[in-house]
Amino acid sequence: MAPIVTSLASIVKQFGIGAVLATPSGGGGGYTGASGGVISDYLDPGPGIRYRAHIFTSSGTFTVTDPTITSVQYLVVAGGGGGGNNMAGGGGAGGLRTNLPGHPLAGSSYSISPGPYTVTVGAAGAGSAPYNVGNAAYPGGDGGTSNFYPTPVSFPSPTYIRADGGGGGGGQAQVGRSGGSGGGGNHSGARAGGTGNSPPYSPPQGSNGGAGAEPGTGPTTCGGGGGGAGSSGTNASGNVAGPGGAGVQVAIAGPVSATTGVGALNPGPGQYQWFAGGGGGGAGNSATVGSGGIGGGGAGGKQGLAIVGTQGTGGGGGGGCWESDAKNTDGGSAGGSGIVVVRYVLPASSGTAKATGGVISFYGGKTIHTFVNSGTFTNTSGSPLSIEYVVVAGGGGGGGRNVGGGGGAGGYITSLTTCPTSPVTVTVGAGGVGGISPINANGTQGGPGGLSGSLSVPVTGGGYGGRGVQSPPPNAQPGGPGGSGGGGGGDDGGGPYTGGPAVSGQGFAGGFGTSPGGGGVNAGGGGGAGGAGQPGPTPGNGGLGIQLPATFHNPVSLPGPAPAPGGLGSPGPTATNISGGTPGKFWVAGGGGGGGNTTAGVGGVGSPPNPGGPFAGTGDGAASGGSASSAKQSTGSGGGGSAGNETTSPGGNGGSGIVLIAYPT
Repeated sequence: MAPIVTSLASIVKQFGIGAVLATPSGGGGGYTGASGGVISDYLDPGPGIRYRAHIFTSSGTFTVTDPTITSVQYLVVAGGGGGGNNMAGGGGAGGLRTNLPGHPLAGSSYSISPGPYTVTVGAAGAGSAPYNVGNAAYPGGDGGTSNFYPTPVSFPSPTYIRADGGGGGGGQAQVGRSGGSGGGGNHSGARAGGTGNSPPYSPPQGSNGGAGAEPGTGPTTCGGGGGGAGSSGTNASGNVAGPGGAGVQVAIAGPVSATTGVGALNPGPGQYQWFAGGGGGGAGNSATVGSGGIGGGGAGGKQGLAIVGTQGTGGGGGGGCWESDAKNTDGGSAGGSGIVVVRYVLPASSGTAKATGGVISFYGGKTIHTFVNSGTFTNTSGSPLSIEYVVVAGGGGGGGRNVGGGGGAGGYITSLTTCPTSPVTVTVGAGGVGGISPINANGTQGGPGGLSGSLSVPVTGGGYGGRGVQSPPPNAQPGGPGGSGGGGGGDDGGGPYTGGPAVSGQGFAGGFGTSPGGGGVNAGGGGGAGGAGQPGPTPGNGGLGIQLPATFHNPVSLPGPAPAPGGLGSPGPTATNISGGTPGKFWVAGGGGGGGNTTAGVGGVGSPPNPGGPFAGTGDGAASGGSASSAKQSTGSGGGGSAGNETTSPGGNGGSGIVLIAYPT
């Protein structure tokens, strides 16, 4: 069965450097010389070298304890920029920096010594609000910065590697914003694209965005494409919006075959590990939208929503379309989150994989396949294989418009089964987008996660946090249904607004939002896989997450110290408030905190006697004047609910899901 690529993914380019291995083997399961991130152990068959790659889809810490590790190779990709509104420019890709030998963009070698290294993974830039809401020009948001450096570090330092977020696409009559790669320009006035490689590095971290076009330069109006790591965004021309610039392939995380799910897929050669493609420009009714750049860029919109950049690639988001359909669809889409990968020669070897797919590691006599994006798992042993699996769907986005509910966690399922030799499609759901306050939106349900083909394990995405409205009441919403339910919104009148229901066996319901008739309005927390979301008056803390089974507690695949998790799951409860297991590690699927007038809910707390937080990588709600936070990628946790100003306080995004499969080595 062919692999399924998530619908939020856009398509990709070339530059194949590094390891290609049809049947991955290699090991090092007992080697503990460094920790952090999701581990991939593999053999490069060309020179016959075994590598270990540490893959970070969320911020964390890479810690070296073995003094014989003296150098590493890295990939640092920032978050992609969001698309602008109204026939707008696509978002620029996040800056990309690497020192992989032989790569066209390779920088200098990187020496390393025992100690902690900080890893920061840049968040996706937000998509713009529609122009037809108050006829306001909104550019796409810039992507977040990604970093890799020793802790502490002195500036400037050659050991401080920084990639800058992609520039947002230009909104109505705006130029594209500058960044790692520049955003595309808007149609109105044929605005120029933003400058890429800003600030400048050598080799460059990205390219320029393309310009928009309007009547006089063509028969219709279109936005320019966002720049990519491999080429500039294309100018809009005639009846065609500008495609996003191409990204590049950096084969640093393991085999690049179409099963691993790391980076974006290029369907031409059928290979993964493509990164930093630009977002396509948006189009008018009679025009052609700009395609997303190879490497995770999202396509532009045309009388409908633009496509989001692919998570974990730094791809730019698609530019918004024309608003004539009056459906609030001319806003841009968000970019893709960034990624950091650190690789070194593996001094030990043990174990041989009996299957392909995902990134592969060895621990406790088990072989573990980890999928942070969609791919294919194929049993190559020649006979049925006994497996243990965990599937976590994407978390729901937090509610927008003042006091929004927290997003519910994605559904969580774990079990034992027998896998036949036929291929199994692995789908990893994206997190739901947080509510954008200017259009009265609420978070969308997270994407589904699951296994299909010869196995059938459907898992439901997290429910959205309900929109909260304080004036005029009553306009708030209940939380959405999902694997775990979203929290209800808060309102000054009417209510209470109920939390969303959960799917039995996958999670818990969201908490209800309150409306005491003035002041003190609080939204409900999103439900988690380990407990229900709390109701608004407390305030609405998110429901407790759940700890992964002990099979997956590899001590060198550890999260970094809070509040910067990275690796399998995120920081969780301590030994004093949870019994058994491994305290503080490997937690996923927590509910997002609800927004509040004066105090806000925190993510993943659950009901007493489980105080504290935030846990499981969840988003916190916002108090009036503050900002909601997004959940961490690869956790399936819910985003925090919004509060305050309608134009500056969207809900937090939900975290993408994760799929884990283990069997005896």
